[in-house]
Amino acid sequence: MSGFRLTLVASAVAAAPAIVLAAPLTPALVFVDAAPPMKLIMLTLAAGTVAAIVICVRKLMAGPALVGGSAFLSCLRLGGPLIGALGACYTLLNSMLGLSNVAETPPMKVLAPGFAEMVLILGMGFCAGAVAAICHWLVEARIDKAVLKV
Repeated sequence: MSGFRLTLVASAVAAAPAIVLAAPLTPALVFVDAAPPMKLIMLTLAAGTVAAIVICVRKLMAGPALVGGSAFLSCLRLGGPLIGALGACYTLLNSMLGLSNVAETPPMKVLAPGFAEMVLILGMGFCAGAVAAICHWLVEARIDKAVLKV
């Protein structure tokens, strides 16, 4: 019976890399696999998006009083896509440097996580910029309505 268990454990250990490679790639796995600077960029963009929504809600609920946060929204709507593009370029540079340093071209299955990381960072940057732009438009419309009595 112990020989059967040993064979079963050996089979599981031998199959483990295949199981790991067969796992579907998700945004969470892309984040876990990312380099620390890219994780910082992703977390910053996610936090900026949430902060933009919070600032927008706070400004819209303030009534006629003008509260701060417009400068943050303006910066995020322009800076979010740029930060995302910078992160994507950094990941692309590292991918191309790694690709140029191997003798044989790796299969697409090996390269795909790096490309997914680039697309995720770029998408998060565009998302942060779009959310900030929409929030900025809403706040500006509220300010116009309160100040100009439109």
